[in-house]
Amino acid sequence: MARSSMQKKKILLVMKELLEKTDENHPLSMPDLILMLSENGISAERKSIYHDIEVLREFGIDIENRREKPAGYYVANRDFELPELKILVDAVQCTRFITKKKSDELIRKLENLASKSQAVQLQRQVFIVNRNKVMNENIYYSVDQIHTAISQNAKIRFQYFEWTVAKKTRLRREGMFYEISPWALTWDDENYYMIGYDRMGECIKHYRVDKMINLEVMKRSREGKELFARFDLVSYSQKVFGMFGGEEEEIRLVCKNELAGVMIDRFGREVSLRPVGDESFIITVRVSVSRQFFGWLFALGDRVRIEGPSRVAGQFIDQMKVVSEVYK
Repeated sequence: MARSSMQKKKILLVMKELLEKTDENHPLSMPDLILMLSENGISAERKSIYHDIEVLREFGIDIENRREKPAGYYVANRDFELPELKILVDAVQCTRFITKKKSDELIRKLENLASKSQAVQLQRQVFIVNRNKVMNENIYYSVDQIHTAISQNAKIRFQYFEWTVAKKTRLRREGMFYEISPWALTWDDENYYMIGYDRMGECIKHYRVDKMINLEVMKRSREGKELFARFDLVSYSQKVFGMFGGEEEEIRLVCKNELAGVMIDRFGREVSLRPVGDESFIITVRVSVSRQFFGWLFALGDRVRIEGPSRVAGQFIDQMKVVSEVYK
């Protein structure tokens, strides 16, 4: 091998060794680096390695020389600090829409952003109660295709499935393809959703990405531009409980003061909380009235009451009666 090629390989090996094996507590000495190069068939002097380290520093790699024991060279700062990588690993493990297989693959890639000794600390297990991973491995490619369609202003077509009692998948609409104009992706209730315009229904709809299969980007341009020009994704997510649709209503809720945080978390800090006496407040919000919304209210117990419209309060009472009949 020519001398110039050997020099290029030498500096790359030094960079790789420092990035993979070193941190503040695990430096490599000059003899360590000389031995590593020798094992790779390269004879090197200290002076040339000093020069390589300076070149790597100029390139942007933060290499420090530790004088006290353990002494040696190490990469001091990386693109991601160890606490940041730990948060990312925890997020990957906790995220429901990422399959177990893909979680393991992503975590291994995140480990490559740290030294080997730090990577051991990333091999952690976060225990989440009742958190099942999805089964559809194609979700990553579907998300990418949806992003592509949005950037290209194109419609998409796909089939949509549901689960049966026998734990088998069954295509909705007897396997007919949905043709939707995608406008946004959102992560809600631990699932990825695509929000788009349905020309057939002339309305905005949302679909769980992990239940979409055989997705294709079409050559037709998207529709619904005028509708989405005034679309507020945050407001939409606040109104739609668990991404289950329903008739949108403006409702008034009377809540105990201890629910102030619950309401702000759900509807945002801009929501108005008007005091009613010393122990309660009233809040007026727009929501999609559905069984999921009623379930959310029921979980809050006697600390919240639907003040109006009376029609919605009646629907809530009727829903509770229907449920109570199941237990008679």
